[in-house]
Amino acid sequence: MKLNRRKLITTASTLALGFGAFSVLGYNNSPNASLMPGVTAAKAADADPKKIMIEPKLGDMVLGKADAPVTIVEYASATCPHCADFHKGAFVQLKKDYIDTGKVRFIFREFPFDDLALAAFMLARCAPKEKYFPMLDMVFDRQKAWTRNPREELLKIAKLAGFTEETFGKCLKNEDIAKGISDIRDHANKQFGVNSTPTFFINGKELAGNQPIEAFKKLIDAATK
Repeated sequence: MKLNRRKLITTASTLALGFGAFSVLGYNNSPNASLMPGVTAAKAADADPKKIMIEPKLGDMVLGKADAPVTIVEYASATCPHCADFHKGAFVQLKKDYIDTGKVRFIFREFPFDDLALAAFMLARCAPKEKYFPMLDMVFDRQKAWTRNPREELLKIAKLAGFTEETFGKCLKNEDIAKGISDIRDHANKQFGVNSTPTFFINGKELAGNQPIEAFKKLIDAATK
């Protein structure tokens, strides 16, 4: 899953120029999770809570209070339909009941399966930090549209966050951001066994797939007893 320098340049330039020559890789048939291309399905193990909290070089994107008793780390791909379903469904309730009330600190980490997901995440990272999660919401809300028409639809999303066509193209050629996102994904795969999305770690306890809010409540309640 590593992207070499030549591939990063080709990927970024292709989208910036609007050719749309991307490979959107297929997913497994799981009802609630998308499998990393080229691997067999396997359950990720629980993670050491201290190790999973080590911040990547690119930095973490966080919602909630720093001193919340429970931390949830999510790994997701922008092109994963199950991730989009989670963010439009259970996450809304999770944010209302737990994140906004100070009970949960939520960390989102990028786990792109393909060039399209990498490009979408790069744009979110290039935006002002306070616009990262609003952009992420739009990426998942409009997933079907921009995966069919990447350049035009991602540009629309980016412009809502203040991008111009010039800054849009410049962002997609930023190799440091592309490599930082790729490193987050590769580290999660190698260190924590993440190979499908969405995958969550709740105070280190693994929860895979687009689970109902009850599954999160059970692990959150257990972690605070």
